Amino acid sequence: MAQVPTSAVAAAGLVGGYAVARFTRKRPLGGVVLGAAGIAAGREWHRRAGTPAAAALGALYVAAFAGSHPLAKKVGAWPAVLGVAGVVAAASWAVADRG
Repeated sequence: MAQVPTSAVAAAGLVGGYAVARFTRKRPLGGVVLGAAGIAAGREWHRRAGTPAAAALGALYVAAFAGSHPLAKKVGAWPAVLGVAGVVAAASWAVADRG
């Protein structure tokens, strides 16, 4: 069975978490999606690339979530979320999925 790339899981967590929070109007529910995807991606980052890489990618995931908020004030919510999801996906692919 083919493995799901961690880049896709992380990006889906950021985009999906925002979408769930926005469309249900329940921010904690969006946080559940964000957290579940982050945990799933983190476990795979650790397995595939080791502890330091998993810690760095996890920190990037959290920073992307936090950074999307002020970025949204400048470019809009969806562009901000999609932008940070792209950054996290690219980093995740480079560190854990490529090889």
